[in-house]
Amino acid sequence: MMLDETIPHATAPNAQQGPRSAWAALKRGLRGRCPACGEGRILRSYLTVNCSCSLCGEEFYHHRADDFPPYITIFVVGHILGALMFAVDDVWPDLPIAFHYVTWPLLCILLSLWLLPIFKGGLIAYQWALRMHGFETAHAAPAASECLDQPKAIPQQSAA
Repeated sequence: MMLDETIPHATAPNAQQGPRSAWAALKRGLRGRCPACGEGRILRSYLTVNCSCSLCGEEFYHHRADDFPPYITIFVVGHILGALMFAVDDVWPDLPIAFHYVTWPLLCILLSLWLLPIFKGGLIAYQWALRMHGFETAHAAPAASECLDQPKAIPQQSAA
């Protein structure tokens, strides 16, 4: 299936739901935006997913990003750094080994930290577009343990 195609709603129990554009959702998710409206944020902090979009109310609590964003990050960073290492060694073969000891681990850490939330947002948006893992239902109420976005109620002590 091509990314620019719309996804049919065969698994959706609600007949009023229309198709979702996978390519538009993926672009919005890679920017860290809500796949439904494109304005709200998917991530509350570095890797913490918002319970729902603050603007349109689309829920994200049932996503299943799990280990796939780190796998993609490792794959992409490994290919970028591998190509850069070969290119640098080809152009400057006499660089001191200290350059390599400092440069490549630092680039690996920085690229990984930069790309990981981008890929996580993209994966969640893609799951939304495919109606996977609970995204097929329309606004089901989350269990308290599933949504960490909501502040917990503090029990009031009676003044007796």
